Amino acid sequence: MDLLPDLWREDYWLPPGVTWGDMEQLVDTERPQPHDLLMALPLALGFVALRYAFERFLAPPMGRCLGVKNTVHVTAAPSLQLESFYTQRSKQPTQREIIHLMLACGKTQRQIETWFRRRRNQDRPSRTKKFAEAAWRFFFYLAAFMAGLACLVDRPWFWDHRECWRRYPVQVNIAHFWYYMLELGFYGSLLLRISVDIKRKDFKEQVIHHLATIYLLSFSYCANYIRIGTLVMLLHDSSDILLESAKMFNYGTGWRKMCDSLFVVFAVVFLVTRLVIFPSKIIRNTLLLSMEAFEPFPGYYFFNILLMVLQVLHIFWACLILRMVCKFLKGKLEKDERSDEESGSSQPPFWKRLPGRQEVNAYFQKVKKKD
Repeated sequence: MDLLPDLWREDYWLPPGVTWGDMEQLVDTERPQPHDLLMALPLALGFVALRYAFERFLAPPMGRCLGVKNTVHVTAAPSLQLESFYTQRSKQPTQREIIHLMLACGKTQRQIETWFRRRRNQDRPSRTKKFAEAAWRFFFYLAAFMAGLACLVDRPWFWDHRECWRRYPVQVNIAHFWYYMLELGFYGSLLLRISVDIKRKDFKEQVIHHLATIYLLSFSYCANYIRIGTLVMLLHDSSDILLESAKMFNYGTGWRKMCDSLFVVFAVVFLVTRLVIFPSKIIRNTLLLSMEAFEPFPGYYFFNILLMVLQVLHIFWACLILRMVCKFLKGKLEKDERSDEESGSSQPPFWKRLPGRQEVNAYFQKVKKKD
């Protein structure tokens, strides 16, 4: 209990020269209260319930409109020994483990490998589940971005970032309060559902991102860094809209060109906002411009460390995106080269003119009939 008074020391949370007494003198609409963060918990639970209703009633008809169809997988044959090994030890057995399972189950190596492949396919999330998750995030990010833009576009700090620190700590109004609470509740709902959501290759990075975002929002709200915090949220939501929309069309049928176009636009927006604007505008603002208003203090370092964590994640995801872009462009170029070659010649390449296996078999059958 002795640690609690130290936790709320002014020099931890507030710049030099600003006290909790200064915060108390503000009117209620301009003063952030730490206990306001408790509202994020019922909002997170509300988002979980709303998402359940969305994925159950709204996402399926939307998916049918886009032609989302589940892949039919062959069910693995019932086997208590293989199922026990699959659930308790490994989903991808080694060669030595396969030999042990062959002796225990009386099956061939091919049968064991086929069983595990089919069993893994059964656990893969369906395309409708993936579509529903992408659609839910798309609509939230779209609504959050539009609402954030509406409440920030006429604010002076949206255009002049030095305004983020002028007249500190007078920063909060009711629109920005709800903007913060809804974003905090949404990321809280993502953590609540993290055990049942689709686990992707960057699962650990996503968890770190969600935790860093929640800490960043909570600290910036309590310390009244509302203005710079709203800019961070708006910048992040701008590219997430394009990512989730590209996923939605990717899971559909007959929307390949739309998906590719959205992915290219997303890649450009992500690289510009996360690798150019975020470090040059946001981090520069918090590192340098804030020092024009007050001297560094522990909260200053903590806030910037969280921003640096986000920037490291941005670089990690940017590398993945650039790798995907290279593969996309490489495949596109190969396709274009083939189309040019076929259109410029009257006959297909010689390897396409060679008889196939079916043609050869049909030829020999005709010869046998004649004989």
